[in-house]
Amino acid sequence: MDPLPDGGATGSAPAAGPAPVKALVNALDLIGLRQALALMAPAAALDRDDLVEADSPGNDSGTPPNAIASPDGPEAEAIDRIHALEALKAACAAAQARETAALHAHRTHAEGVRGIPVTRRGRGLPGEVALARKAAHSRGSHHLRLALNLLQHLPHTLEALTDGTITEDQAAAVDRQTHWLDPHHRHAVDAALADRLGHLSHRELTREAQAHAQGQDPAAAVEHQEQACRDRHLSLKPAESSPGMAYLTALLPLAQAAACHQSLTAAAATLIAGGDAGERTPQQVLTDTFVERLTGQSEAGSVPVEIQLVMTDQALLDGDHAPAWIPGLGPIPAATARGVLSDTEADVFLRRLYTAPETGHLVAMDSHRRTFTGGLRQMILIRDDTCRTPFCAAPIRHLDHATPHRDGGTTSYANGSGLCVRCNQTKEQPGWTHRSTPDELTVTTPTGHQYTRLPRRLVPPAPSGVRAPTVPPGTTPTIGHRVRLPSDAPLPSDADLCPGLLPRLVFQGPVDFHLAGHPPSAGDRAA
Repeated sequence: MDPLPDGGATGSAPAAGPAPVKALVNALDLIGLRQALALMAPAAALDRDDLVEADSPGNDSGTPPNAIASPDGPEAEAIDRIHALEALKAACAAAQARETAALHAHRTHAEGVRGIPVTRRGRGLPGEVALARKAAHSRGSHHLRLALNLLQHLPHTLEALTDGTITEDQAAAVDRQTHWLDPHHRHAVDAALADRLGHLSHRELTREAQAHAQGQDPAAAVEHQEQACRDRHLSLKPAESSPGMAYLTALLPLAQAAACHQSLTAAAATLIAGGDAGERTPQQVLTDTFVERLTGQSEAGSVPVEIQLVMTDQALLDGDHAPAWIPGLGPIPAATARGVLSDTEADVFLRRLYTAPETGHLVAMDSHRRTFTGGLRQMILIRDDTCRTPFCAAPIRHLDHATPHRDGGTTSYANGSGLCVRCNQTKEQPGWTHRSTPDELTVTTPTGHQYTRLPRRLVPPAPSGVRAPTVPPGTTPTIGHRVRLPSDAPLPSDADLCPGLLPRLVFQGPVDFHLAGHPPSAGDRAA
């Protein structure tokens, strides 16, 4: 097999040599390259119209008969192309880093000419980079820092990324382990790793970079560790591969984390040895012990729910399969949501909320106050779910006016946005504008690029030709009262809740049902 220039191997026949390469100098060239890749035919493509299964009668060769042939076979060619495309991805990441660093240089120079203080230059750039890369704002900060460090302090790492020897994730690992060093020591670590790049796994590269960095400046390493200890925190995020599950993560000093795990393991082992595990696996016992110790409950499943849960009335009452939704965390199966209501020992509440049946979105609601409070605040939180900036999925920390209050922006449902701290601070930078309606948010960056985010529909819009129920005339759209149900009460029937169709429900903790499409009745007790 013939060696590839970057150390790989190929089963393809030797080529006469690469054709002269034309420099790509503008975005149109890159768009052309993307289109060419989109049209690229797979080397091992099959003619599916005439495909005969490998083990079907009449196929004595045992291989699909219609594979595209090549001198060394379609499988070898496919591996070569996969390898080359992976190297191309790395080269694209290196090119993005160079473009990002150049953007930073242009922006900071232009702001310097305008007299902006050094400490304030380039403040909005992470947000612009994040939007251009369809990423969260925090990722934009990461990409900007990585680009500047690669160009200024990690030349060997940048070279390895450019020729496809390492991946962008591996280059980022070197940056994470060295960014706290001064430039001289960063260069030294980069030089020490130069011959190792491309020969180590991601974890091995991370550990070697970490060891070199600590060896370069032990005192700074101790200070960095102390800062990491000050940054200890808890986080909650949904498990994307397991609907209805989530990760509760604690970043702790290593000794404390090991002590916590050892204590939980010992307690779980005691339960198992005493025959109290039942049908639970050791890992289930360990996890339940963790929940019980944190909450103080005798059983993990008896913890009072303190969540919001969005689902249709059909999903709650009729067994419809439309999934429920936990704002900020994502969907869960409708049957699981019904289980939350029937299995919990917590109190259950009913609360009404109105939606627009034509779109499935919440209706508008205004306030004469400057801040978003009460029902208006809750409606915006439910609508936006996570930070409203396009591509950002960070938790909402601020409710802000899209058009600033100082510029005449109203404190209204249409002009309100739920944002994370970073995105809210970024929108206040010069050149940034947000334009909001109940149906979308459009962000314009200092370069004039626009990005739009549409809200998630709480329920599907009413079918064409079907007249959906509406809020009765004279009824003020608002999040209203709630009705307390005994914890041992059965799930209410449709007639028990209210007559007519209920477009949607939201459950909140202990468990609130937010109902849409019907005004409060005299028999309900106000919250």
